[in-house]
Amino acid sequence: MKKANAALGLCFGFFLMCALSMGNRMYLLIAATIALAWGLAFASVRMAERSVKVENALSGFKVNRGEVVSMEISVSHQSLLPIAPVALRMRATSNTPAGTIHLTRLGKRRQRVVHRFAADHVGAMFPGVDSYVVSDVFGFFKHEHKPDTAGQELLVLPVPFEVEPLTFAAGDMGVETMRRAMEDPFSPSDFRAYQQGDPLKRIHWKMSARRREIIVRRFEEPALPDALVLMDTSPPHMTQDSQEAAAFLQDAVLETAASVVACQIRQDNPVRMPLVGDRPMEYSSRMGLPLLLEELARVTFNESESFERVLMMQLAELRKTGAVVIITTRLSSPLADMIVRMKRMGPNVRLYLVTFDAEEADVVPRVGRLQQAGVEVNYVTPQGG
Repeated sequence: MKKANAALGLCFGFFLMCALSMGNRMYLLIAATIALAWGLAFASVRMAERSVKVENALSGFKVNRGEVVSMEISVSHQSLLPIAPVALRMRATSNTPAGTIHLTRLGKRRQRVVHRFAADHVGAMFPGVDSYVVSDVFGFFKHEHKPDTAGQELLVLPVPFEVEPLTFAAGDMGVETMRRAMEDPFSPSDFRAYQQGDPLKRIHWKMSARRREIIVRRFEEPALPDALVLMDTSPPHMTQDSQEAAAFLQDAVLETAASVVACQIRQDNPVRMPLVGDRPMEYSSRMGLPLLLEELARVTFNESESFERVLMMQLAELRKTGAVVIITTRLSSPLADMIVRMKRMGPNVRLYLVTFDAEEADVVPRVGRLQQAGVEVNYVTPQGG
């Protein structure tokens, strides 16, 4: 742009000087034409940039990872003079790389374009136009502006996959434990009058004979042991320096957590998962799976506190916990020590190690140590990267 204006200024000065020195009207006409073109170019850009509106609308605000998202971008202006097609510079997100979309219809005051992209990674983002460039048809002037709005938020949700149900004791599920406790005839909590539908095995015959009415035993429902899911939200451990590989590791961590919780909900077992970071909360299965998927999409992997400390803070809660699930991309020696300690406190412990290299030299002996201590170890290989 500066070079074009400089060249235009030199041409204007040259022809104007020739016209004045030689008295040639043709040179004067050429100089006037150059000045008029420059003035119209400047005026067209100034008029257009005051009235340009850039809007974008998403085909959906919540999508599952892997789905294709359509974004309709609308550009309009009220300038009476023609301008070059507006250039749209797209905002970079984990799913949309930075790039430029050039509209093609010269002179159109309103244009629409559909931008499609695949939601390859879980996250909360604002895809759309980061800035737009208004220029004249000659290319003398270019002005870049920011849209009035940041656009609409897009939540890319994790997609759960099938995992093995958790066990709370060797060969025993939590639901079976509660059912046996409720049917134990030797531990009633109270007695009441018979109601239609009560099973006959709950009738207390001796008390019924004394009171001359049918009395049944009433049992307190024992607290079902819950499952504790702990997810490592520190920056993922990688053997290669790649943002794309890091994104796939994060996807795998989030989808593994969603899969474990979804499996527990299907089994009617209570599950809780503390979320740390920018949006700390204590999730429980009573809140429902859709809420968890949204919260997982908003998780940012920037936790500076060590994961070992996060596990240590949960030790006091293990007495009422039947199973612990740990999801991480790293297996350091202190972390392996903490997992063994949690296993010795009673609950079953399952580790999901998310990694591209399951045979990493430093990790293999630590995995063997965990397995000897009775910890169930599962590998999760990210899709892609």
